[in-house]
Amino acid sequence: MTILIVEDEDATARKLRRLVQEVEPMAAIAGMTVSVEESVEWLQTHPRPDLILMDIELADGQSFDIFNRVSVTSPVIFITAYDEYAIKAFRVNSVDYLLKPVKEADLRAALTKLRTMKKALLDNPDGLKTSLANLLQEMTASSGSKPLSPDFVKAAPTYRDRFLVKQGQRLISIDLQDVAYLFTRNKMSFIKTRDDREWLVDYTIDDLSTMLDPKRFFRLNRQIIAELRAIDKVNLYFNGKLKIGLRPVFDEEVVVSREKAGEFKIWLGE
Repeated sequence: MTILIVEDEDATARKLRRLVQEVEPMAAIAGMTVSVEESVEWLQTHPRPDLILMDIELADGQSFDIFNRVSVTSPVIFITAYDEYAIKAFRVNSVDYLLKPVKEADLRAALTKLRTMKKALLDNPDGLKTSLANLLQEMTASSGSKPLSPDFVKAAPTYRDRFLVKQGQRLISIDLQDVAYLFTRNKMSFIKTRDDREWLVDYTIDDLSTMLDPKRFFRLNRQIIAELRAIDKVNLYFNGKLKIGLRPVFDEEVVVSREKAGEFKIWLGE
């Protein structure tokens, strides 16, 4: 389990880190941020954490603003000093909470609850987003804070429009318009651009699949995610599978499974 801690009080952040290590020894602290700005930047540039521990009051505003600015699909445990009415809202919306000062028993119980929820949350991230929206609307209403923008509930997920890659000592920004497909080889991930160049990127193929607009990109199999215009040929294959030709040419056979063939054809516009 990877965990992002969003907390502007240094003592609380250090205590959370220590408690996580005691309660969940196999967990890794993926990052620690102290503000809305820093949290948004971290979420835009790092793989999706398995869990976020998030204080509500941050140095530059309320953590609600983070959800207005970036798509959050990770389970969230809020850290709060809100009254009992707001706490009930957390329970109703199946998002857990920790009251300050954070206690080991509370964190342990919250992680146990999140563990039982994990499959449902991963299978339906949109459901999580809706729950968060309902929760935050109710909390701001109960606290007398300014209501959240309706855009929080209605906004489409935010997808990447470029990637930063390394070339020697240089950093190069690649526009997604120039990307033909992304693939994994020998546990490393690469971007193939339309000019037939390959670029190493610091994300797993699973991470990349969550960053790309599904209207434009389709995960053909465990190895490749292709952009719509990179699909050059589609041939029927045995047992209901499809054999795909890419442009630029990929140096291995590309096959879409029978289970995904129907979804792929719909994506192509069948």
